Amino acid sequence: MQNRILVADDEPGVISLLKDYFEMNNYLVLTARDGEEAIKQAEHEPGIILLDINMPKMDGIEVCKRIRKYVTCPIIFLTARIEDMDKIAGFVSGGDDYVTKPFSIEELGARVAAHLRRENRRAGNTKVRFEDDLVIDYAERKVSIGDEEIPFAKKEFEIIELLCANIGQVFDKEKIYERLWGYDAEGDSAVIAEHIKRIRIKFKTAGAGDHIKTVWGVGYKWN
Repeated sequence: MQNRILVADDEPGVISLLKDYFEMNNYLVLTARDGEEAIKQAEHEPGIILLDINMPKMDGIEVCKRIRKYVTCPIIFLTARIEDMDKIAGFVSGGDDYVTKPFSIEELGARVAAHLRRENRRAGNTKVRFEDDLVIDYAERKVSIGDEEIPFAKKEFEIIELLCANIGQVFDKEKIYERLWGYDAEGDSAVIAEHIKRIRIKFKTAGAGDHIKTVWGVGYKWN
């Protein structure tokens, strides 16, 4: 079955490049050259969307806000903007990733494939098992080792879920806080370190390995 991708960009050259590349890699490609057309094409249920921010009739941020009411697939923004506030606006609107122009077509293709693999894993298998017999059940929101459930608070589980679903990717405290508490939440990202400390203690007590690795000066990743 072909993966369906929507490419929304007002530059004909970018549309042509991406359409050719993804069709060569066995994708079914939908295209749109303005925001209104992107909204119409999103009704065809693409598996992933590449969405330019600077488009006529309606910009990518507004498109993302509107289609997030019924679209659950990953949305990757294509943009020349690199300011933090632009990134925050994109994530708040429902975006999942950013690729800045000019971009490497191979890197973009790899990111698209990675997002689709992640979505397929979530759809096809709600349980993930690790070598030390640790099992994470996303559907039941439970973590266990052997037959024993490890009790985690809601935010503790959400941290585990975020890191485990993005194996190898490093998240700093601020990014974890923004993802799980929201950009307008009142509080301090320093709470992340305390949550991770408790997660590690519970893993150790249950006999599980130390699955959360600290990348000094950067953040945390699933080990």
